[in-house]
Amino acid sequence: MMPDFIVIKGAREHNLKNIDVVIPKNKLVVITGVSGSGKSSLAFDTIYAEGQRRYVESLSAYARQFLGRMEKPDVDHIEGLSPAISIDQKGPSHNPRSTVGTMTEIYDYLRLLFARIGHPHCPKCGREIARQTVQQIVDAVQEIPQGSRIMILAPLLSDRKGEHQAIFQDLRKAGFVRVRLDGEIHDLSEEFHLDKNKKHTIEVMIDRLQIQKGENTTRPLPNKVGGWEGLPSNCPLPNKVGSGEGLLSFRLADSIETALKLGSGVVLISIVGGEEVLFSEHFACVYCGVSLGEIEPSTFSFNSPRGACPACTGLGCKLEIDPNLAIPDKELSLAEGAIQPWSRNGNLSTWYSSILESLGQRYGFSLSTAVKNLTETQLNSILYGDGAEAVSAVLKQVQDEDRYGRMRHYNPNCSSASNFEGVIPYLERRYRETDSDAVRADIERYMSSHPCPACQGKRLKPESLAVTIRGRNIMDVTALPVAEALNWVEELNNKISPRELTIATQIIKETRARLGFLRDIGLSYVTLDRPSATLSGGEAQRIHLATQIGSGLSGVLYICDEPTVGLHAADESRLIATLKRLRDLGNTVIIVEHDEAMMRAADHIIDMGPGAGKNGGAIVATGTLSDISNCPQSITGQYLSGARQIPIPQRRRPAVPCQIREEDGRASFRSSGKELAIKGARENNLKNIDVHIPLGKFVCVTGVSGSGKSSLINEVLYKNLARLFYKAKERPGKCGGIIGVEYIDKVVNIDQSPIGRTPRSNPATYTGTFTPIREFFATVPEARMRGYPPGRFSFNVKGGRCEACQGAGYVQIEMQFLPNVTVPCEVCKGKRYNREALDIRFKGRTIAEILDMTVDEALVFFSHFPKVKAKLETLRDVGLGYICLGQPAPTLSGGEAQRVKLATELSRRSTGRTLYILDEPTTGLSFPDIACLLQVLQHLVDYGNTVIVIEHHLDVIKNADWIIDLGPGAGEEGGYIIATGNPEEIAQKTESYTGQYLRDKLLLPTAKENQKVKCKS
Repeated sequence: MMPDFIVIKGAREHNLKNIDVVIPKNKLVVITGVSGSGKSSLAFDTIYAEGQRRYVESLSAYARQFLGRMEKPDVDHIEGLSPAISIDQKGPSHNPRSTVGTMTEIYDYLRLLFARIGHPHCPKCGREIARQTVQQIVDAVQEIPQGSRIMILAPLLSDRKGEHQAIFQDLRKAGFVRVRLDGEIHDLSEEFHLDKNKKHTIEVMIDRLQIQKGENTTRPLPNKVGGWEGLPSNCPLPNKVGSGEGLLSFRLADSIETALKLGSGVVLISIVGGEEVLFSEHFACVYCGVSLGEIEPSTFSFNSPRGACPACTGLGCKLEIDPNLAIPDKELSLAEGAIQPWSRNGNLSTWYSSILESLGQRYGFSLSTAVKNLTETQLNSILYGDGAEAVSAVLKQVQDEDRYGRMRHYNPNCSSASNFEGVIPYLERRYRETDSDAVRADIERYMSSHPCPACQGKRLKPESLAVTIRGRNIMDVTALPVAEALNWVEELNNKISPRELTIATQIIKETRARLGFLRDIGLSYVTLDRPSATLSGGEAQRIHLATQIGSGLSGVLYICDEPTVGLHAADESRLIATLKRLRDLGNTVIIVEHDEAMMRAADHIIDMGPGAGKNGGAIVATGTLSDISNCPQSITGQYLSGARQIPIPQRRRPAVPCQIREEDGRASFRSSGKELAIKGARENNLKNIDVHIPLGKFVCVTGVSGSGKSSLINEVLYKNLARLFYKAKERPGKCGGIIGVEYIDKVVNIDQSPIGRTPRSNPATYTGTFTPIREFFATVPEARMRGYPPGRFSFNVKGGRCEACQGAGYVQIEMQFLPNVTVPCEVCKGKRYNREALDIRFKGRTIAEILDMTVDEALVFFSHFPKVKAKLETLRDVGLGYICLGQPAPTLSGGEAQRVKLATELSRRSTGRTLYILDEPTTGLSFPDIACLLQVLQHLVDYGNTVIVIEHHLDVIKNADWIIDLGPGAGEEGGYIIATGNPEEIAQKTESYTGQYLRDKLLLPTAKENQKVKCKS
């Protein structure tokens, strides 16, 4: 067909119904449809998989052995396919050395920039260090004002004790005449008697000259009575030195060269009656003796021994024993096992009990004293030891168990005495000395990450950090948000010297372009030193997108998975412009997306459906926005045309804050009824804010990307409550306290992390549905007759599983230079179980057939079994009726995994006092799916629970009872509360970006329209 199209024929991957699709090239194409309709199967598992496979197959057999193995997708034919690049939402790298700067290659350009035009300084005294050749030193000397009298000195010794007679003898033998000793000039013919207990400085005088402009010779000057000021009257006067027409004085150059050799690369130019200037031909501080190696890009790499801080090897942090983890519960006494590493089954072990009992006698505490009641001195003696005297321990029991359950035997009444090293030094020593991975893993439970004390978390050596450009070292630049870093780079054009600008022009251009891309896709708040592991899936995807734009490729097929995730409506226009720029470079951009703004900006839309799972996999509509909107069969088109919409609630639950003025006049919230009040939240970019959260309501936290939403809810609120309710060990976000926790009894954080890392985890096992199903099979008469327990029907343990594939259902065949082939197990035919287990049928179905059922099919099958039906109904209620019970966990998207967790929580008995926290729950959801999710969340609130969602989707925001809008900007420009109230109130706040976009959704008049109405009335 025409080369301007990608033509797909007979696509059958997963649930695709043998479809034919034509996609225009060099266009912005959106694939949409309800969840589970086959969007990802078409975009990633068919188009991208085939594009990658063809590229790999085009390589030599030698090259292919080093690349990932790609299977051929189930499709008849694809024409017009370009090399494909996938930008999905899979979690970013968890490598602690990976940062935003390294991901985008911006850090590589910064390393090159600092290596080429950076100014090195002494890491000790801070003086600038410059390496100069003999010619440069001569040129600098000749810039000294005319008539100036100079001495050329070679430093030999600086502030060193001793008599140093050997030095004077060597200088006499070498033919030198004068030295400057402790600032005074002496003739070497003198006898020196130095005080060996005092520090002395010795410099040998190489030459004495006078600067004369316009002369090109050196000649003796006539004698003058009294000599020079600062020189003895009997000293011969110096010669003149000058340069005419750019020629150097040979005598000056020769003297400087001699001084450099004698002074180990350092020469001192002393202007008589004026200042003294040190020159060095090395990167070395002549005052401190600190030398810097050759400055190269690797000098600034924290992944290279040349640049990495030796204390933390470039990680910027170190694991240290955390006293709060070693003694997590201060309410317990020592005897009750307050010291976790030394306790077993809630009791202090006998050996440590004897030691601490003796220590307590010295410091005046008993083992029954609660830790919170110990004085600081007493607690420190336990944690850090007591080196004053030996502590005696008398063992009163014959045997004892260590923390691993092993028995230790002692002789009764055996005593020993030794210095008590303390809990923390003891654990540090064990961690340092042990060769056991198990012991290390056990001790790491009591360790937390802290900034490296040597580099203060900056990852580099002091010598690398001492190189600056415009007063900032490289890590200072990476600590700036992208927007500020971009301003700093742009200002370099006007702030550096013409020579430096010539060297750095291309580096500045590339760095500025990449920083600009990050800003344009809504990541202006991210810092370049931010670890990749802390990025959300949406942030990581947009960073990869910026990297691809920076590469400047054309003729490539890009496939993106919901790039608008986590992006505020105010930032979407810039993302769309960025994607169009990628298209305009000559690329085809395919986006799997549900966002309305993205669909309206697309050149071509493919709507999948009509349903999910087995009811999907077909093309419902394809064409322009107008074509989709006018297609009656397209549910997406009905929402785009306005024929269907997510309704605005007719009534909202009232939520009235109790605002109280502090003594300093600042407004704060205190608990008055059922509400939570966070006081002084200051984690990350939060500006010491007080936040009121009404309980028993549907609360939505909004704001532009990077405004502090996750810091407030996930870091401050959840982690503080998790530590309070569950003794969680994670460090909570900083705040002054949370008031009103007595009104809740449980907090549940439903995030988008996978429900399992292996294919053996699936929705049935995670929700607990599989346990009663296996019990049902065990009650079948045939199973009872054979004596099969429920465990016989598990594919994870021996007994009923197929041992040929160990319950996986498939085996992988190594093909050397060809792709590895994954084929169904020949023994069980992909059913996971052995023949004996498959002989048992429940209501005519085998256990393998049950796992292949979708949730909707299983609901019909188990309709008379309440124990299973209740759990399946919750999966259906959250829009997951299309997934199979045995679908491997790694194949679930982040949004699907989050809804499986939500369904699991819904299936549990509610107390009506639970706080649910959800971060971007609309990820991967179409319009009808969002409506379904909102019904579930509203039901949770109807039972008296509180639901807090971090969300940007306006259809969710408009359904909230209470909104907390953060901003006004991102990063340091955010962290404030811009507005609070119900959606109608927020929509009237002109300073709120969320309110501006919410106004249209609520069909409210703008502020100008309101003013016009008032004027008419």
